[in-house]
Amino acid sequence: MAATKLKARFKKDVVTVKALMNHPMETGLRKIKETGKLVPAHHITEISCTANGKEVLSANWSGGVSKNPYLAFKYAGAKGDEIALTWKDNKGGTETVTSKVK
Repeated sequence: MAATKLKARFKKDVVTVKALMNHPMETGLRKIKETGKLVPAHHITEISCTANGKEVLSANWSGGVSKNPYLAFKYAGAKGDEIALTWKDNKGGTETVTSKVK
């Protein structure tokens, strides 16, 4: 699994970060029609974002977030900041993406 998209833009002393994460986000409550068995839970549990190594966002998620989640937030930053977004899921999967603020 990959392809998290990360963009960060600077405007009027504020950086807006937007991320689109490619993830199935299964709650563990949905059944397969043919068998009646539950689809195993598979969702993002932790998100962390840093700017130049300093944490600017930390979040804990559950299975209640939709498939391929979108996240947007703002922080006081500057052009050229190095943004790193990392997520971890309940099955041990992880992904880190980086971007420079434009």
